[in-house]
Amino acid sequence: MTLPGIILAGGRATRMGGGDKGLKRVAGERLIDLVIARLAPQCGPLAINANGDPARLAEFGLPILPDSMPDHPGPLAGVLAGLDWAAGLGASAIVTAAADTPFFPTDLVARLQAAAGPSGLALAASRDEDGRLWQHPTFGLWPVSLRDDLRAALEGGLRKIVLWTGRHGAGSADFPSDPFDPFFNINTPEDIVAAERLLA
Repeated sequence: MTLPGIILAGGRATRMGGGDKGLKRVAGERLIDLVIARLAPQCGPLAINANGDPARLAEFGLPILPDSMPDHPGPLAGVLAGLDWAAGLGASAIVTAAADTPFFPTDLVARLQAAAGPSGLALAASRDEDGRLWQHPTFGLWPVSLRDDLRAALEGGLRKIVLWTGRHGAGSADFPSDPFDPFFNINTPEDIVAAERLLA
């Protein structure tokens, strides 16, 4: 089957004043609509990882997957929710994308699959203007076979994505940052202005 895609929208958007960052508008378009438009052609079924009242996202017609772990432990909890959902579909892996990152590559999934390490894990990465490689761990390929290991790690207090992915030898799909970093994400009102410039 085509890999399921999970849009990670479970954050609390504190730097944006709270609420759903994915529902913020850039040049009249909601961020999550831009993300869906990029991810849907690359994946099979889509779902949204989000907490709180799912009715606010009902219009998208997608499954809403809340974190299964308490106290907002971060994006890994969203990955786990996606893995549990995908296991019920019989899928072997999922791909994740962040709801606040509207310009990610249109070949993300293919490049992640090509870069997967022996465990089947891969994360996206790009280089800054100084040539340093930065991982973007909310954009990844995650094998369903590791979900129980991830659950145990979260229950043990692990929160940092790259600590867990490093344990499992995640591959790295490196993307160019010219003319701009495709993983530019929107955290502040100023970032919305910058994104509108990029869209223009």
